[in-house]
Amino acid sequence: MTVSGINSSTVLWYASRATGVVALLLLTAVMVLGLLVTRNRRVPGLPHFATTGLHRNLSLLGTVFVLVHVLTAVLDGYVKIPLSAAVVPLTSSYERLLLGLGAVSLDLMLAAALTSLVRRHLSRRVWRAVHLTAYLSWPVAWLHSVFVSGDLQGGPLLGLAIGCAAAVAVAAGWRLAAAARDVPRSERVGLLLAAAGRRPGQRPGPDRREQGDRREQGDRREPVAAGERIRHP
Repeated sequence: MTVSGINSSTVLWYASRATGVVALLLLTAVMVLGLLVTRNRRVPGLPHFATTGLHRNLSLLGTVFVLVHVLTAVLDGYVKIPLSAAVVPLTSSYERLLLGLGAVSLDLMLAAALTSLVRRHLSRRVWRAVHLTAYLSWPVAWLHSVFVSGDLQGGPLLGLAIGCAAAVAVAAGWRLAAAARDVPRSERVGLLLAAAGRRPGQRPGPDRREQGDRREQGDRREPVAAGERIRHP
């Protein structure tokens, strides 16, 4: 069925590209919010639980738009893209590398979303390791979005893509500067020298072997009988 030159194929084509642009904007917001909000900081005017909820909801909404973007691209008959190419990189004959980048980005997002849903059943170390890999999904998704088609390679959409990259770069720079300010300058040299003087993984303080030798020497001392005077050499 065709109405004014618009049919089911063109609807899917426009839907795929529109949801891809919206997904890029949402993922950029998630990335910037994740970089700006640390354990002791929050968005001005919002309590900590609201900031956490905003970050989680934006992540889930961005994942939904990515899934719709993938499904509409697969259902569009203009090019043949297998559904497996959405999650398995380098399995599509069309734009193999760029679609592979999209699959990698989707896999990282799905891993972060699923582990967040079952966070109570995971250790903090495992959850944090998976969550940190989600930061790699944004630059991969940005490369996929800009180079997979000509939509974001010119005009206002190119400016939008550049603006997203600039926002993430500024947020990353702020995060690095904030991390550097957490350690006073007077303590940085001491920490570096202390780290250089210790073996990898060794904590500050007396060596455990030295503590054990001292304890053993103390145990070897001969007991002193009651009333006996201690003779000093």
